[in-house]
Amino acid sequence: MEVQPRATDADRAAGNGVDGVDGVHGVDGVHGVGGVADDAVDSADALAVAALALSRRFAAGGTMWCVAPEWPEHARHVAVEFVHPVIVGKRALPAVSVGTPTLVATMRTLVRTGDVVLMMSTPECPAASDVLRRARAWGATTIWLQVGGSQDAGDLDDLGDHVIQVSTDDEARHDGRLVLHYHVLWELTHVCFEHGGIQLDVGRDTPADECVDDVCITCSDSGRLGEVIDIDESGITRVRTARGVEIVDTSIVADVGPGALLLIHAGTAIAEVR
Repeated sequence: MEVQPRATDADRAAGNGVDGVDGVHGVDGVHGVGGVADDAVDSADALAVAALALSRRFAAGGTMWCVAPEWPEHARHVAVEFVHPVIVGKRALPAVSVGTPTLVATMRTLVRTGDVVLMMSTPECPAASDVLRRARAWGATTIWLQVGGSQDAGDLDDLGDHVIQVSTDDEARHDGRLVLHYHVLWELTHVCFEHGGIQLDVGRDTPADECVDDVCITCSDSGRLGEVIDIDESGITRVRTARGVEIVDTSIVADVGPGALLLIHAGTAIAEVR
């Protein structure tokens, strides 16, 4: 399909500049979409920050996995948008929709360190929460377009690296507000690609939980999330983390099995995360 050149919502909003991502603050350009645009304007800062993070992941070779357990048609829609260039000459971006009853098991085999999980769901969706909780152990960046619930989501905000409140009611999946949010995210990601610094960032972007020195004072007391792969007869536990597969001592936690989430510090599981 050939996409004809046009001025995008993000281009009009950003004035074709993303210096410090400040250029996208005036997402008033989407007002032409209609009354549903007010919610996107309220989410402008969060969408801009998420788009910058997403463009960096794409530039580094990551894939975006699109998931909407309650509305799989939205996952397919946003994946189709990202694999089609926003305008002629722009790159197609690797995005895949995932819709399966065994969502965690499927995502576990697909997601790799440096990938992105784009989740679209209500806060009450257990499948969404389960995937988002585990994504950090898989080394993925998470973007959560949250439909319904409150701006004061409390601990739910900890489930995603970028939590974007689409609306406080669940009608957003029907009236165009959810669609508008991921269209703006799609267009802003291409705007970010216009910034030469995106390519320069690749290769010097160090994951937050990765130490580059022998001893890291900053993170010496922090724990990392890991997911148990298996435990052999001698009690040796293999755990998947953002760094890869590690051998972890689980002697101080209760009996755990494959799939359990652990908080790891200095090669030792210090707690099970439920």
